[in-house]
Amino acid sequence: MARTSEPNSATSEFYVNLSDNASLDYLSASLPGYAVFGKVLSGMDVIDSIAALPTTNVGINENVPTTDVTINFAFQTQ
Repeated sequence: MARTSEPNSATSEFYVNLSDNASLDYLSASLPGYAVFGKVLSGMDVIDSIAALPTTNVGINENVPTTDVTINFAFQTQ
């Protein structure tokens, strides 16, 4: 889950890791990392097409898509 510097601030934003990001792992209470809550089982082509979109920096946020990305459908398998 995406969050601010406050460990319990995640609400509705999330991201998909396209590679191993060990820097996001839990290390300690002072370096709490980020929660992983899912896995892409199918539709990776959709994720790859989103990843291929042009991005820009917006304020302190890097790699923000220059066009809005809307997810119209997702489902839980378990």
